[in-house]
Amino acid sequence: MATATAVKKTAGKSGPQEALFLWEAKDKSGKTVKGEMRAATREAIASQLRKQGLKPAVIKKARRSRGKRISEKDITLFTRQLATMMKSGVPLLQAFDIVGKGHGNPSVAKLLMDIKSDVETGSSLSQAFRKYPLYFDNLFCNLVEAGEQAGILDTLLDRLAIYKEKILEVKGKIKSALFYPVSIIVVAFVITAVIMIFVIPAFKELFTSFGADLPAPTLFVMALSDAFVEWWWAIFGGIFGGLYAFFYMWKRSRTMQMRMDKLMLQLPVFGDVIRKATLARWSRTLGTMFAAGVPLVESLDSVGGASGNQVYVEATKKIQAEVSMGTSLTIAMQNSKVFPNMVLQMTAIGEESGSLDSMLAKVADFYEEEVDRAVEALSSLMEPMIMVVLGTLIGGMVVAMYLPIFKIGQVV
Repeated sequence: MATATAVKKTAGKSGPQEALFLWEAKDKSGKTVKGEMRAATREAIASQLRKQGLKPAVIKKARRSRGKRISEKDITLFTRQLATMMKSGVPLLQAFDIVGKGHGNPSVAKLLMDIKSDVETGSSLSQAFRKYPLYFDNLFCNLVEAGEQAGILDTLLDRLAIYKEKILEVKGKIKSALFYPVSIIVVAFVITAVIMIFVIPAFKELFTSFGADLPAPTLFVMALSDAFVEWWWAIFGGIFGGLYAFFYMWKRSRTMQMRMDKLMLQLPVFGDVIRKATLARWSRTLGTMFAAGVPLVESLDSVGGASGNQVYVEATKKIQAEVSMGTSLTIAMQNSKVFPNMVLQMTAIGEESGSLDSMLAKVADFYEEEVDRAVEALSSLMEPMIMVVLGTLIGGMVVAMYLPIFKIGQVV
């Protein structure tokens, strides 16, 4: 079995960083051949080419592409590929080479080559991952470390890949549920702005020539249009500036995060879906950590942050403190008052039977299915609601502008 411990440590020696070189050479028949190779220096490339019977002509360092941002999906895919290759018996360093060189995102390829270099110079795989906390959190590193220590790195990487795939799937469903209404709101705002700035002023010029009293709804819409035309820069600036300030504060203020996460859990329609998704992530994370042999108190370090909700982060800290003092997990969870009875009962059964990991996995499966059904129901519910809102908003403005025309038709 290939594990990170199979890499021999070279104490006190740190090899030079490899770079990608493009080369041209001539073979024995004088034919020009081209290729690329990763090495520390041009001399190393030239030496390697001569060993292959080629005469080097041009060797130049490849221009580095900035690449796209490394996403959670990229890390999940890498974890699955690494787990699959290690289960197939591919050595660890060779697996990094295959995944890194075959990846379409240069940023991911560079990250994997940097990790490979760290492992080659004597670091364990978990130590190499810990140097990049932006991409590999404590949960990821702890599971890898547990796998290295127990000699079952391939098994734990497979379990970690399943965990990340499940979490990514739940997050994707929540985003898809929120994307539709948000996109409709943005489109409705753009249409309203176009009508207010361009359409209604044209009607206003037409109605001014009538010399008759206009209906109250028409006057109201025209007044809104005048304000929109005059203050459009303040309206757009206020909206975009307010959104930027809101998300800036949300990311950096713990108090703001707590308030917003509490509010999100209390939303009439979306709150239930968000709560179920949070419970699924919380249960899946704790079950995966516990199954990997990580002690319960240490497992709870990573569980709160993985839940994605500040309410459950604070609750998990309290649970960890109580469990470290000798309280059972079920009682500590009950004292936090954020877990439903079903979760508490399943946890209690798991503690009594010694199968806490499997019970938590069943809880996660249950809530993931609940999220699926809730998202489907939410999509069906949102469509008629959005149609009513758009019809009232856009239709109200159209009717208000046509009322004077109807009135003139009746007089005629």
